[in-house]
Amino acid sequence: MNAFWAAVQFLTRLPTPCLAHDDEALMGRSALYFPLVGLLIGLLLWLLAALTTATAPGVQAALVLALWVGLSGGLHLDGLGDSADAWLGGCGDRQRSLDIMKDPRAGAAAVIAIALLLIIKFAALEALLANGHAAWLVLAPLLGRSSSLALFLTTPSARSDGLGATLSRHLPQRAAWWVIFTAALLPLLMLGLAGLWLLLALFVLGLGLRRLMLKRLGGSTGDTAGALVEFSEAVVLLVLGLIW
Repeated sequence: MNAFWAAVQFLTRLPTPCLAHDDEALMGRSALYFPLVGLLIGLLLWLLAALTTATAPGVQAALVLALWVGLSGGLHLDGLGDSADAWLGGCGDRQRSLDIMKDPRAGAAAVIAIALLLIIKFAALEALLANGHAAWLVLAPLLGRSSSLALFLTTPSARSDGLGATLSRHLPQRAAWWVIFTAALLPLLMLGLAGLWLLLALFVLGLGLRRLMLKRLGGSTGDTAGALVEFSEAVVLLVLGLIW
């Protein structure tokens, strides 16, 4: 149970029991619960959407997006911003890119990437809510965090230290594959064969971003995992909007 609370503590700003921050084995096991935490976030978004059905779709989408960002504390958006700065300012150099990711300051690329991502999410959310598909909100956070689990499972860490390296090193691999397989069943159950298009889009996205990470950094980092989560969530919303 501690591994679940560690995942909630890491991925959200929800209240949790106090846990040790230096238990690397616990952090590795907590990654198994990333999709479950995503499902929890999705259910909370669905609940808010259900409570605000009387409002205009644009206002409803803005409220849902604000809660979405607030629940995670902007964790993955920060990773997206750091990755954007590194890719633009790193000039193709591995070490320079990794150094930029450690810089707490946000550059122009970070601001632009985060702004564009939020605009895309807002527009897709508004379309889904206007068409009465609020229940599908559970899929984006779930599959986004499943993508990060798959990344830690299949991609070496670009650093020998850091959170990404710790998760990769202590992640129970066999159990992780079962978690990913189980998470992939939900879009199939909710959408039928159309869920296959959604999973295919996420697979292509993950494969492409993983290739970029390996080419530039030689592996993944916590920041690039965060960027993958954000891109995956946006792709889920966009594909759902295109299908319906």
